[in-house]
Amino acid sequence: MLIKKPIAVLGGGSFGTALANLLASNQHPVRLWMRDPQQAQAINENRQNPRYLKGVPVLDGVTATTDLAAVIAECELIFVALPSTALRTVLTSYADALRDKMLISTTKGIEANTFMLMSQILEDIAPFARVGVLSGPNLAREVAAHALTASVVASEDQALCQEVQTVLHGPTFRVYASRDRFGVELGGALKNVYAIIAGMAAAMGMGENTKSMLITRALAEMTRFAVKLGANPMTFLGLAGVGDLIVTCTSPKSRNYQVGFALGEGLSLDEAVTRLGEVAEGVNTLKVLKAKSQELDVYMPLVAGLYAILFEGRTLEQIIGGLMSGEPKTDVDFISIDGF
Repeated sequence: MLIKKPIAVLGGGSFGTALANLLASNQHPVRLWMRDPQQAQAINENRQNPRYLKGVPVLDGVTATTDLAAVIAECELIFVALPSTALRTVLTSYADALRDKMLISTTKGIEANTFMLMSQILEDIAPFARVGVLSGPNLAREVAAHALTASVVASEDQALCQEVQTVLHGPTFRVYASRDRFGVELGGALKNVYAIIAGMAAAMGMGENTKSMLITRALAEMTRFAVKLGANPMTFLGLAGVGDLIVTCTSPKSRNYQVGFALGEGLSLDEAVTRLGEVAEGVNTLKVLKAKSQELDVYMPLVAGLYAILFEGRTLEQIIGGLMSGEPKTDVDFISIDGF
């Protein structure tokens, strides 16, 4: 009988735990790395991750550990589900050990000081590793509950994409491939910002037309920005673009939506993040995105508006009012109008 090699998942948050369970359900042995020894003990002894995925049984094929060096040495395929603020710090000292490993980033964020995406940080740390990105409308609790889900693995390395598709594919989880790693990853990072706005709109009782307007203008805005940086606009019509944007902007299970909802109820940003108890990447992304859009002179009124709400005392009504009173523009920026 062929013994399968263990697969690593770095990060014991909600998505890391759900991903580990998914791999284990496909009969792969999994090493789930986390910093907290008490959390690791709870998983190994009680088969629960009570801090991040309470009530979801962790399968026996998942072994939690705090020994990162041993995990990296043992595993060839490594899914990285660390917070954007921790990824570089955690992995930098393991650069040599990561050589020739397959590193798949699942973190949807941007590094503050460099504007580097997570896969770019992985390449910076381990230039001889094989790097890819997993992104899409993948709410952790629904993945854990085996709700029908699709995702995208993106890399120029076709063999790496095929490996990820093989280990994750199952009755309830389908993985598509893309070569536009930058566009796929950027879509996953940018949509978190707009989910905060959507959560605020929902808490304030704004209508369905308003929510639809916010989501579609968000799609136009994030695509415009991504294309400026070299991404393929068609990527944003797929799972990692509009697919991820829809689920993140409409589901109360989305962490960024929850933060926005709390803000719409009148909580401060600190209170909203404390209530969540997890990292909401959209808050970190917003700060760097606002600065980068100004640097590149990309028109992003929703980003500028949310920044003004969180850090300059503006209200959502004021921001939407400004959006409605702005000069009318084309609906979709990337359609040729020759002949019309």
